[in-house]
Amino acid sequence: MSNSEPINIEKPRWDQSTYAGRARHFLTLTNPLNAFASNEKLERASQIVTKYRKGTSLKELNINEDQLWKSKYLYDSAYHPDTGEKMTLIGRMSAQVPMNMIITGCMLTFYQSTPAVIFWQWFNQSFNAVVNYTNRSGSTPIPMETLATSYVGATTGAVITALSLNKLAKRGPPLAGRLVPLAAVAAANCVNIPMMRYTELRDGLELQDDKGEKQGSSKKAARQAISSVAISRILMASPSMILAPVLMNILERRKTLVHATWAAGPIQMALCGVCLTFATPLCCALFAQRVPMPVDELEEDVREKVLAKNSNIKTVYYNKGL
Repeated sequence: MSNSEPINIEKPRWDQSTYAGRARHFLTLTNPLNAFASNEKLERASQIVTKYRKGTSLKELNINEDQLWKSKYLYDSAYHPDTGEKMTLIGRMSAQVPMNMIITGCMLTFYQSTPAVIFWQWFNQSFNAVVNYTNRSGSTPIPMETLATSYVGATTGAVITALSLNKLAKRGPPLAGRLVPLAAVAAANCVNIPMMRYTELRDGLELQDDKGEKQGSSKKAARQAISSVAISRILMASPSMILAPVLMNILERRKTLVHATWAAGPIQMALCGVCLTFATPLCCALFAQRVPMPVDELEEDVREKVLAKNSNIKTVYYNKGL
């Protein structure tokens, strides 16, 4: 790229049509180290991004292209994309790994006590509610009523699933009980995500042409988007919530921790941290963010409206969400 050619920082740095490009994008976006950036670094990144958007050159900013992209991703990790306001720390994408490491580790450690199961499932859904609210759309914000309904539904679903499966797991091998938290998280995601995006299911997801112009709305696209997000979220949690129980079951059978029972929690938490560091971005990258959809596959009434606007259009696109 020549020095005179402007860099489009409004799009991801890497090609989003390939899995490798999406993976690199999300590895950078969810980098947990960004959660520990100082206010001075965040303000500096904000100034660089703001000035570059207004036309200030890299030479005038005294930075190179790599430094520009580092500032952009640091800016994106802390500031809301629509409002530009600094987001609550625990609601940022960069805080997903450390926060989920603690929550998942505790859910896996205290899975036998009924009060602990209720508390940590409630805590997990409370954290999810904060994340959903923090990352809400600035142009079409999520109503508080929808957030509250989603929060109550997901929490209730997770707690009921965990307590019910805990009773059944007592009749099975020890490993069965350790895998209950994963089932509860999966159930909560299947409730939470559709509830949070109910308006999309009801009214349809916006369809755009290759230039980004709106062509209509599709309920089928909304169902596909929400399904792929739910799958990604469940797969994101699976490595840590499967590997940790398997490891702890092996250690328990070998009586490795019989004289150091206190170590169970830290071991599971550390393993969850390692798994989530990679599972979070790699599972976010499973599905393209901007999804192409053939016009022929749209609902009949939607297809007719789209073709009425542009009879030559063959493909439309929708934003899957995260």
